[in-house]
Amino acid sequence: MQLSFVESNYALVSEVDVLVVGGGTAGAVAGIASARESVTTMIVEQSGFLGGTQTGALVTPMMPNQIDGKPLNRGLDWEINSRLVELSESGTWSDGNRGWFNPEALKMVLEEMAVEAGAELLYYTMFDDAVMDGQTIVGITVLNKAGRGWISAKRIIDATGDADVAFRAGVPCFSGDEVSGVHQSLSVRFSIGNVNLKRLVEFLKSLGKLEVVEQTDGSSVPLIHTAMVWGKGWPLEPIFRKAVDDGVLLEDDGNYFQAFSVAGRPGELFFNCPRIAGNMDGTNPVHLSRAQVAGHKAIRRYLNFCRKYLPGCEEASLVSLANMVGVRESRRIHGEYLLTAEDVLQGRKFDDAIARNNYPIDIHRADEAGVKLIHLPLGTYHEIPYRCLVPKKVENLLVAGRSLSATFEAQGSVRIQSNCRAMGEAAAIGSVLSLREGTSPRKIDGKKVREILRAHGANL
Repeated sequence: MQLSFVESNYALVSEVDVLVVGGGTAGAVAGIASARESVTTMIVEQSGFLGGTQTGALVTPMMPNQIDGKPLNRGLDWEINSRLVELSESGTWSDGNRGWFNPEALKMVLEEMAVEAGAELLYYTMFDDAVMDGQTIVGITVLNKAGRGWISAKRIIDATGDADVAFRAGVPCFSGDEVSGVHQSLSVRFSIGNVNLKRLVEFLKSLGKLEVVEQTDGSSVPLIHTAMVWGKGWPLEPIFRKAVDDGVLLEDDGNYFQAFSVAGRPGELFFNCPRIAGNMDGTNPVHLSRAQVAGHKAIRRYLNFCRKYLPGCEEASLVSLANMVGVRESRRIHGEYLLTAEDVLQGRKFDDAIARNNYPIDIHRADEAGVKLIHLPLGTYHEIPYRCLVPKKVENLLVAGRSLSATFEAQGSVRIQSNCRAMGEAAAIGSVLSLREGTSPRKIDGKKVREILRAHGANL
């Protein structure tokens, strides 16, 4: 959408230095980091809270990204996790991961940090279109209860998770597996309450495989983790088989099941399932709607399963359904650098690195049961270059989060929360640095971004 048309037909809502579109995992951090640099910053978010999939899709706990208990990404990621731990709203896994968090508490912490930093929040507002002046993005049009309007910005960070702004601005994008087009599976998470965790702990231990991690941080909630995938030797498999034979579960319900307790939520269990069958596109609203409905049906089956077959869950009740479908992978940009599986597995390093990662390539293919995991060599890590956030063709735009420039397999490794937060922080620094230098984010020296991040506590 061209600037002259917008100026003639849309009311100007606001003018800011840095506009963050999407207040999710990457976007909330981008907004906080930008505002801390004393530039006018606005976060536009379609929901009434920050955190995105962490909070709205109930993606908790975080996946570990560390070596010998030392996090590969610190900075704002560490600060957020530490605030939650101090509030007893997050705990520590046995390997040192401080990301075992209460999603409701995270909503409040992120909002408090954004407001403290001076960022302006515009909730309940949908991104509509990119406003272009030639090949330069100068703002966006938005839609909310007040109608349509536009926001002018000197720099824009696309943190929508689906590269929505970049796509509408004309950035070349791709989606799914490069060969087949198959996507990663969608999930719809949920939680149940009124669970006797002590009895459940005793039952899981009785199955012969330790699935309980004792806490050392004083948490009153034991960390319980259990999972089941057909044919992988999980102790719950015979119980799942009986439930299928009894008609309580469907065969597909055993393709992927995972449950765990959460700090700050005594008597509750959270679930990383159901995983929705079929190749669905996370940018297709019809697919998202079908996934939500199918997920709710499966959740009813899982709830009945827990009540009938898991001691301690006999009186369990449904507490929450995820407001958002969990999308692992969707639209990704073509950027100045394309991160590959070879980069990940060979532990490649970059002069303009803005994040470090050793989480495995983790693929939930929609056309396969179970999970494909390819681990990096023990004790090694790779880096994500700043150039993966810089889209081709469009100026004054950076893209942060799971829609970075990466191949299908590489994205399956770097899409986890600590990396998305690191990308959000880096996009903010890149945007602010380009403002100060009076040039496009594409033209700034990524090594300078790295040095600023390091000065702010990043492990680079």
